[in-house]
Amino acid sequence: MNDAYLAPAASHRYVLDLVRSADRDRFLGALFAPEPARTDLLALLAFNHELARTRSVTREPMLARIRLEWWREAVAEAAGESKPRAQPVVESLSETVRRHHLPAQGLVALIDTREEEIDGPLDVQSAGHALADLELAVLGVDDEASRRAARAIAAAWLMGEGPERDAMLAEARALQRDVDPLVLPILLPALSLGDISAWRKPLAYWWAAKRGRY
Repeated sequence: MNDAYLAPAASHRYVLDLVRSADRDRFLGALFAPEPARTDLLALLAFNHELARTRSVTREPMLARIRLEWWREAVAEAAGESKPRAQPVVESLSETVRRHHLPAQGLVALIDTREEEIDGPLDVQSAGHALADLELAVLGVDDEASRRAARAIAAAWLMGEGPERDAMLAEARALQRDVDPLVLPILLPALSLGDISAWRKPLAYWWAAKRGRY
């Protein structure tokens, strides 16, 4: 696999602006990662956003499947050796995939969860775990405690308020002493699932990161 591909600077700017406006809480978390992991997390979040909005872009099942098939083809290009298609998210994702040698099946797993959503409810466990595993890979973290915490928070993020979400957050927070500090950028968004005002979030994230909390 060619790991020397660099996406255009304009594509990275597009991704940054997209995630900042569409997924601000996880954008704030990603800012606590060092480069190039920060850029890689933003690429994954932009990819996830494009998949997640499939249902809002079209309510016609066939068109939704065609859209997801386009992304399957784009992922194959991202994981290949040739130049990816000229689309900002695809280009940024390609740099991330090739830098970390991410297997295409990990990205396809995230696409598959959104295809299942076309005909029924989203499997929040599968969708959350698929994204968390990709994020952990770009952060270079693979210990069990970090994986459990990241997966729990990613799944909780997709749930509405209720005891199940509370239980997942409690499970993740019980692991705070054991998680790798490198994984904090994807754990900090758990703070936003609580009662915290928008203007306080940047400072709350900074203080929590400093203390190793989420």
